[in-house]
Amino acid sequence: MQIEKSQIIDLLNSKADDTQGAVADSVLPETVDTDKDAVLLAKFGLDPQDLEEQLGRRAGN
Repeated sequence: MQIEKSQIIDLLNSKADDTQGAVADSVLPETVDTDKDAVLLAKFGLDPQDLEEQLGRRAGN
């Protein structure tokens, strides 16, 4: 699944973790591929499958 970096940063910031949001902003590509970037997402405590479910629901998928 392709996810915009801004959605991931918003999610991190909503968890009251502005520091991780700022780091993610500087490290993640503009469009994150949950399969290819799974290791990178894990560094922020994000599980690709959970992320797809959370953001998919927000987008109405």
